[in-house]
Amino acid sequence: MLPVVVLVGRPNVGKSTLFNRLTGTRDAIVADLPGVTRDRQYGYGKLGPVPYVVVDTGGLVEQPSGIETPMRLQTERAVEEADVLVFLADARSGLTPQDHWVVRELRRSGKKVVLAVNKAEGLDPATAAADFHSLGLGEPMAIASAHGDGCRELMSRVLEDFDPEVIAAESAPNDGRIRIAIIGRPNVGKSTLVNRLIGEERVIASDMPGTTRDSIFVPFARDEREFTLIDTAGVRRRGKIEDDIEKASVAKTLQAIDTAHVVIFVVDAHDSIGEQDANVLGLALQRGRALIIAVNKWDGIPMEQRDEIRRLLELKLDFVPYAPVHFISARHGTGVGELVAATIKAYDAAMSEIPTSKLTKSLERAMVQHQPPLVRGRRIKLRYAHQGGRNPPRIIIHGNQTVHVPEAYTRYLANVFRREFDLFASPVAVEYRTDSNPYARTRGRPRPQTASEKRALAKEKAQRARKSR
Repeated sequence: MLPVVVLVGRPNVGKSTLFNRLTGTRDAIVADLPGVTRDRQYGYGKLGPVPYVVVDTGGLVEQPSGIETPMRLQTERAVEEADVLVFLADARSGLTPQDHWVVRELRRSGKKVVLAVNKAEGLDPATAAADFHSLGLGEPMAIASAHGDGCRELMSRVLEDFDPEVIAAESAPNDGRIRIAIIGRPNVGKSTLVNRLIGEERVIASDMPGTTRDSIFVPFARDEREFTLIDTAGVRRRGKIEDDIEKASVAKTLQAIDTAHVVIFVVDAHDSIGEQDANVLGLALQRGRALIIAVNKWDGIPMEQRDEIRRLLELKLDFVPYAPVHFISARHGTGVGELVAATIKAYDAAMSEIPTSKLTKSLERAMVQHQPPLVRGRRIKLRYAHQGGRNPPRIIIHGNQTVHVPEAYTRYLANVFRREFDLFASPVAVEYRTDSNPYARTRGRPRPQTASEKRALAKEKAQRARKSR
């Protein structure tokens, strides 16, 4: 499974900035004030030699008071679920007594700790890290998370003990099975659904939230296909995780999503879609997995209320319009057969291979219907498209000025590809490549791009002319 990297340190040393840098997102709130981060923030790391789960934490305080007390508790639980700890210090503030205290706390965990000295921009790396050798955590690494300086090198050291081939094999075992992650809040019926799918009481199902403590892998066969179900512990609002046994639920859910081909997001028909559900959905969307929404306990909803619930679901789930919604009863089996058929269709779509010729023709038709916008008076030209990956389908488009393609036009193209190639329940990742300019070199010299370059070439040409006289 993916390694879990946890960012720790005293308040206001730049942990959230580093989290955003590693995940390529702006999920963590960044401010020049201590105590902004209170709960744990989870994401998928993109910067480094192997994929991983990264966790942002609030600051560790020796004598907490007020809101600092639950912050410290959240951080301690994150430390327990970590494979590697990144201890962040502040090069501008220098080594402080609180840094010494945090390091003593981290040593007790027995986990590997890598020391990163942040906010080192404009400083000599050796000078910035000099005071921190006394912490005894090995060679300090000077970084600037706000600018990205040293972050790639940092993650190379953090993840040096993890073999990319082993992680790739564990994340995507080539066993021919359709891997389905069942995710959602506690007590929505995930374990009951697993038992209904496999036809036996394989996992404990209870009305008590938090019955499932870990991710459980269950192989089974149905409709002449082989599956592996991953039943995950419920993801609660992080501030409400009070049971120590539940401490790893979120990290393991992210690992399960990464392993899956298809994610079934289970919600309770009696409850509204709230912030917690949106957070869980965001985890699946961030990884680009085919997504199916199962509204459970539908049999207990009066007929006169069903239309209103459908309308509210459409409003709350408008940010995942491609995800089909199935209304089921895991306890009685209503709609579960259709859910299995939808899962197979979603898997086939996510793993489909699309010929380059068909993709390019689809791109051409899309541009005829809706041309790309103008950039400084010039039309963006998209020349051809080919497939760059599966699960999710990744479409690579080549052209010029592609860095200026608006996000709205990218969504338009993704919707066109999804519709024309029946990429059911699957997100479509569209990436661009800028073709080299065949006229960029003239007589072996770079074509001038700016007024200063033109003046320099004109001066050089005049000097050659004078010498030739």
